[in-house]
Amino acid sequence: MQNIVEVSYEQTGKSKSTNEFGMRDMQEKAYEQRDARFLLLKAPPASGKSRALMFIALDKLINQGLKKVIVAVPERSIGGSFGATDLKSFGFYANWEVNEKYNLCTSEESTSKVEAFKEFLSGDEKILICTHATLRFAFDHLDDSKFNNTLLAIDEFHHVSADGQNILGELIRSVMEKSSVHIVAMTGSYFRGDSVPVLMPEDEARFTKVTYNYYEQLNGYEFLKSLGIGYHFYQGRYTSAIKEILDTDKKTILHIPNVNAGESTKDKYKEVGTILDIIGTVEETTEDGVMIVKRHGDGKLLKVADLVNDDKKERDKLATYLRNMTSVDDMDLIIALGMAKEGFDWPYCEHALTVGYRSSLTEIIQIIGRATRDSNNKNHAQFTNLIAQPDAQNDEVKVSVNNMLKAITASLLMEQVLAPSFKFKAKFDSGLDLKTRGEIASRMGIKEPSRKRIGDIIESDLNDIKAAILQDEKMPQIVTGGVDPEVVNTVIIPKIIMNKYPDITEDEAKEIAQRVAVDFVTPELEITADKKFVKMADKFINIEDLNIDLINKINPFQKAYEILSKSVTTGVLKLIQESIESTRIKMDIDEAKILWPKIQTFIKKHGKEPELKSNDPLEKRMAECIIYLKEEKRKRANG
Repeated sequence: MQNIVEVSYEQTGKSKSTNEFGMRDMQEKAYEQRDARFLLLKAPPASGKSRALMFIALDKLINQGLKKVIVAVPERSIGGSFGATDLKSFGFYANWEVNEKYNLCTSEESTSKVEAFKEFLSGDEKILICTHATLRFAFDHLDDSKFNNTLLAIDEFHHVSADGQNILGELIRSVMEKSSVHIVAMTGSYFRGDSVPVLMPEDEARFTKVTYNYYEQLNGYEFLKSLGIGYHFYQGRYTSAIKEILDTDKKTILHIPNVNAGESTKDKYKEVGTILDIIGTVEETTEDGVMIVKRHGDGKLLKVADLVNDDKKERDKLATYLRNMTSVDDMDLIIALGMAKEGFDWPYCEHALTVGYRSSLTEIIQIIGRATRDSNNKNHAQFTNLIAQPDAQNDEVKVSVNNMLKAITASLLMEQVLAPSFKFKAKFDSGLDLKTRGEIASRMGIKEPSRKRIGDIIESDLNDIKAAILQDEKMPQIVTGGVDPEVVNTVIIPKIIMNKYPDITEDEAKEIAQRVAVDFVTPELEITADKKFVKMADKFINIEDLNIDLINKINPFQKAYEILSKSVTTGVLKLIQESIESTRIKMDIDEAKILWPKIQTFIKKHGKEPELKSNDPLEKRMAECIIYLKEEKRKRANG
């Protein structure tokens, strides 16, 4: 196998420096394609996608004759990224001005979001910010023609699916066909956690693509040089292992496991308390909700944010504080469960420490993105996954870890790396497969799912639904028998399900609730480590074709072990990119012999190697030839 060594890179600062319009490198590349009707922008966290959209949208309003801009984000907390922004002071010809009434993510107006959306389309305002859900609900009440002369910008575009049951996907396909809409689709991870593509090939072919990957991002940073990835396997409870990994001298986001995960103790508040006890003593809690913790040993005072706490008032205060942080000293540790992943911005974060299996590569990439912002307090970022030791041979786990490392790094290069969908049972799951569950449901008189969408939810999302139920504020009362079981099954659980899936009906929610009940009443198995991690790692396509060893070392860890990656630098990413391309290139040695003199002439003339992303077909083919020859040389060296 090809061993990758740690290399340094230029640190040009290019990805952060700006041109005469105040645009960073990625934003300039995107703006060059501003005339495209359908634009797909793939770029990592912190590259400035939201501002790139502002530049493009303003040009479409001012110079291209469009009348409206609608920006849709997956959740309200991300809406702040698209608030009013001064662009003229940095050289652009217009500012991004948003009437707060039509920022439906932050507006306190009592009018329904859908009514406000419809009012916007009929009025004179130019820009509206809303959630994906609001866009979907509003679309139900509108004709496609209402999107004529409108730019529709979809943030976190991987939430879209080509599946006919994905309403957002159907909406996009419909307005593309039946209106003069322009679309800007933005994402940092152009893949989903299942086998369904984001767009069908024929739809994707209509988009002009701008791709800016982690290689370009890191190469243009000033401070951050490398990324490390570690998988730490433990036995027993994770709370006994975490103290060996949690370095409170590093700015850290710690994601504790979902209550439905095998690693969870099922008491998330107690877990937070245990972690705080490991660190030190809570001295006080500020008005902003920040805990001041006196560290054991040296007495250093640490600022800790607890986002696991479900008290809405306290969490909102803390969220406001976190949004407004401006200094490296404003926070030391954030403890979260479902928050602080997608769209969360804390540039000073050095370490993303995640407990428990994450079966979604999208989620892993989003979490890694929390630590890969460029900041003068770090030259290395680290992602650590703390996992119960799998029930597998160490060699098998090593191969799986290497596959995971390859999948992650390929994903950072914006490659589509997922194979057909992988579905796992949670650790405390009954262990029953879908067929067995169906047999039990049949014996209980429960009918087959009424449509494919409901069947898909039952097949793949039951564990997520159970987690949402277990975290519901009514759960303590339910557990103690304070709520009638019929009310639980026919009212409370269906409401939780409808909140999670706004596109389904009440009757469909009750269908799913019946299946949830089947899962809850089946006998629970003992919580044991299994092969989920191994199975997940083996579900990536073409990963085995990449002859790369990304494992740096394997160390003893508690009663198990830890596996640490080599530093993922721009040099490593470049080699991985070439390895991926080598699996696609169709070339033979005769063509390579003809191209080689042309490559040498090109390098002498331009002072650089040909680039794969060149618009010149001959330059691109010469770049492919170089990769082909490197791969042939490697094959011969390995016999």
